[in-house]
Amino acid sequence: MEQATLVRRTVEDHGALQPREHRESVVPLQARPRDTAVSSPYAPVELSHEELELLAEIATGVTTEVAARHLELSARTLRRRIRNICDVLGVNTPIEAVVWAARRQLI
Repeated sequence: MEQATLVRRTVEDHGALQPREHRESVVPLQARPRDTAVSSPYAPVELSHEELELLAEIATGVTTEVAARHLELSARTLRRRIRNICDVLGVNTPIEAVVWAARRQLI
């Protein structure tokens, strides 16, 4: 439930300017490797419909097992796909990937 609340707050607060330390606490920039960081507008990243559907399911706050059942995947496959999405986006956690997609209004 906390993940869904964090995503909603982030989306609601997106229009307002936030202090730098708040933004970094949501998505820590120092933890990202420089060569995979996608915060730059010059590094376009596209996610497939299935990947966005997976992130939207995670954003609801359900467990991995429940999300896997909804998407008709095994829990192991779901975790592997989440890890791949995080790698592509250059983020460390699934919630950071959800926040990334929510900020871009993809989910």
